[in-house]
Amino acid sequence: MRKVILMATMVLMSLVANAQNAAEARKILDKTASVVGRKGGASANFTVSSSKVGTVSGSIAIKGNMFHAHTPQAIVWYNGKTQWSYMKSTNEVNISTPTEAQKMKMNPYTFLTMYKSGYNLSMTRKGKNYNVHLVAQNKTRSVQEVYLSINSSYTPTTVKMREGQTWTTIAITNFRAQSQPTSTFTFRVKDFPSAEIIDLR
Repeated sequence: MRKVILMATMVLMSLVANAQNAAEARKILDKTASVVGRKGGASANFTVSSSKVGTVSGSIAIKGNMFHAHTPQAIVWYNGKTQWSYMKSTNEVNISTPTEAQKMKMNPYTFLTMYKSGYNLSMTRKGKNYNVHLVAQNKTRSVQEVYLSINSSYTPTTVKMREGQTWTTIAITNFRAQSQPTSTFTFRVKDFPSAEIIDLR
């Protein structure tokens, strides 16, 4: 009987510790979201690396769930619903409704809304920095797992995400609080008059 009580106590203590750790991870992400997701917007530089795409560097402007990214190969606009991707090599603009994983590959700050539902959270500390781990509760979700490295200023420095069995790592530098006009996040045909428009929706 004593063994049963001891085991039950240990399980209960473990559950309480896990719940406290998850709550602490959520607090860190809440603070990060308030810094990065400031009302006026922000900008940063990023480098994306994965076995499928190699390594691509660029810059990004964000405001809420909208983003505008530049790389040597492409320019991407996302207004919160529709994405326009201009491919420089072909002079084509692809219009699409991106998945969660597709958005995160171009916008490392997609996690600002993702973590609020559908993920189990945990956290460890390394000096003044935080390492937060997100694991999807639903096995069909496009982004199954995310590791976030967050510094003492509550800005992420690395985002590592898993889609299926493929890992993508996004390094983020030069984060700046910088107001962005909403028009920045919508493609304007007049700026690319000769481009072929391909609607993939």
